Amino acid sequence: MPKEKVLITVKTYPSISAKYNELVCTAGFREDGSWIRIYPVQFRKKAYSQQYSKYQWIEIDVVKNDSDFRVESFRPTTHDTEIKIIGEIKPDGDAWLERRKMVLNNVYTDLQLLIDEAKDRSIGTSLAVFKPKEIKKFEIKAVKREWSKEKLDKLNQLNLFESQEKGKFQVVKKLPYKFSYKLVDEKGKESTMMIEDWEIGQLFWNSLKRNHGNEELACEDVKKKYFDDFAKTKDLYLFLGTTLVHHNTAPNPFVIIGTFHPKHITQTSLF
Repeated sequence: MPKEKVLITVKTYPSISAKYNELVCTAGFREDGSWIRIYPVQFRKKAYSQQYSKYQWIEIDVVKNDSDFRVESFRPTTHDTEIKIIGEIKPDGDAWLERRKMVLNNVYTDLQLLIDEAKDRSIGTSLAVFKPKEIKKFEIKAVKREWSKEKLDKLNQLNLFESQEKGKFQVVKKLPYKFSYKLVDEKGKESTMMIEDWEIGQLFWNSLKRNHGNEELACEDVKKKYFDDFAKTKDLYLFLGTTLVHHNTAPNPFVIIGTFHPKHITQTSLF
């Protein structure tokens, strides 16, 4: 199939797989506005010139991911498939007017409608932009602090085959906390949804370093950004995606895989 041109809007925090090593799930919009998920991507093993950022246009050879029934799911042709960065939509001010033109063409405000579409096999929606009516709370919960020993042992075996010149690949640290929004949609439906984007993980680790290892202060910084700033002062939209294992079984199979958080449009934003 021809190369896909994709505007990247989602990069999830890396996970590890005993089969594929460390992986990132990427998603974004084609030029026609349709969603596409690209997984798996060994992002941190890519050359720096191929390590794309959000709102960059990339070009990549992909094929349908046969191990993933979700209609939006594709994978790189091989793990070595080149990712070519070919453009970018810059912020153009705090209101992100140009980015809005790509991102906000199909916004859900009714969470149950979105869940019903996901469960309907003739539709099978697994990626969406969602506008909550209200973010009621930002929740922080401690979780296991290390990856499973079984997966790490298998990864260590894989890393033995990397060249000495390249050095041993260091797997990304597991986040010791789960961050979630408790939100309400336009119909009054409440839901607590985990946030799995790369940026929240980066924010935690950067803040932890800045606060000399104080996890309480690092968590407070994350809350200030995602609740006090994004939820209270910004025009917040959420990028939602289903998890493959729970798509057809969970009451709500969606998690938050990214945020879109421009400032509210004002008259001066339009000029």
